[in-house]
Amino acid sequence: MSTVNIAIDGPAGAGKSTIAKMVSAEMGYIYVDTGAMYRAVALYITENNIDDASIENELKNADISLKFVDGSQRVLLGGRDVSELIRTPEISMAASRTSALPAVRAYLFELQKKIARENNVIMDGRDIGTVVLPNADVKIFLTAAAEERASRRYKELAEKPGHPAYEEILKDIIQRDYQDMNRETAPLKQAEDAVLVDTTELTLEQSADAIIKVIKEKI
Repeated sequence: MSTVNIAIDGPAGAGKSTIAKMVSAEMGYIYVDTGAMYRAVALYITENNIDDASIENELKNADISLKFVDGSQRVLLGGRDVSELIRTPEISMAASRTSALPAVRAYLFELQKKIARENNVIMDGRDIGTVVLPNADVKIFLTAAAEERASRRYKELAEKPGHPAYEEILKDIIQRDYQDMNRETAPLKQAEDAVLVDTTELTLEQSADAIIKVIKEKI
């Protein structure tokens, strides 16, 4: 029996992870957050002070894996749960840079495809519909205005001490958009056969409903 693969791409802060989790829970699919996998690589590189020239050899020792607990993805690095550690602004920027490196992409590419071959998945990232799962049953490009994405991120961090200012978050998002769209390897772009879903004016629930509607229409 063939599996069903849903690809969701889009820029940083568009709500891909949160919305994809909601959709996967509703549909009973496994949610695969590929961005978390790249963040885990960035954490490994940062913690071990690995330079670009050594990455290909050093990644053999990284031991990055996923664990699914009640349908929720946990990210393991050398057996250690780093699901929270990989969410800092420092690791976010590091992940944007390291994800452009061919050695890093090759390392995670096979793991991502293996998961999709063996499970009904909703996989989100920057190049799922264009590179990782080009034959996905449904492709969605999820986006929102940069200002709205910055506002959401600011509200998310506002409860934490020493949180960055809105202007700083907006600057980081614009910079990351530029990096992701202009990198040589697998740049962020909408696949030709992807459905555009703009969440600027939508709540999380409305966004999830819009994506579920697209999926049901397609399959």
